[in-house]
Amino acid sequence: MPAEILGSIGYDFVVIDEEHSPFNRETTDRIVLACKAAGIASIVRVQSADPANILSVLDCGADGILVPHVTDAATARAIVAAGRYHGGKRGFAPTTRAGDFGRAGQAEHMSTQDKRVTIIAMIEDPEAIENIDDIVAVDGLDGVFIGRGDLAAAFANSADPGAEVRAATKAVHIAAGKNGRTVAILPGTAEDATAQAQAGSTAFLISSDQGFLRKAALQMHEEISRSVVQVKGN
Repeated sequence: MPAEILGSIGYDFVVIDEEHSPFNRETTDRIVLACKAAGIASIVRVQSADPANILSVLDCGADGILVPHVTDAATARAIVAAGRYHGGKRGFAPTTRAGDFGRAGQAEHMSTQDKRVTIIAMIEDPEAIENIDDIVAVDGLDGVFIGRGDLAAAFANSADPGAEVRAATKAVHIAAGKNGRTVAILPGTAEDATAQAQAGSTAFLISSDQGFLRKAALQMHEEISRSVVQVKGN
């Protein structure tokens, strides 16, 4: 339901979070189907860089993958290989939703999937910042997501964690820009979104469904409570 609502509002994509949510393959499959029905792209944050995790969500028909903790070029190459047929190692299964349940022939299915699937590496560790130039140079990697929350946790014991995160964010923007890679980020405010767009981010994760629900519920609770108090006061 949340995916259908977001699609009707006009959002471009949703991230289906297998890393931090209690989702199994069947749950992910249903959400991907809902996304297709609502005309919104589905990006799945897989649990890890394990090729089996990547193959599972792509067979379900996901439009892309968001892979956590990509810390070096070797890992980046591995996730690209797991998500691509030509030049990669993706398992061939044309009878899944991704292959239109067998309608597409082998060549058509492989070509279509390689063109449409987006592969994004999550940059959320100090090691990834050290290797960022090598990571974004990996052929077949479409973009990176800057995980500022995880970076802040990693730099928590430094003298100035905020400065460390800002420097890391800048380094990713510069490296990605040099290699023509898309940068995605989760902005904290509208002002932050503007600043990150100016720095080079072009894809924005706005909130979670829990975040949207909490904000709307809190707002309604406060509004109704104020109205009831005013009535009682009269």
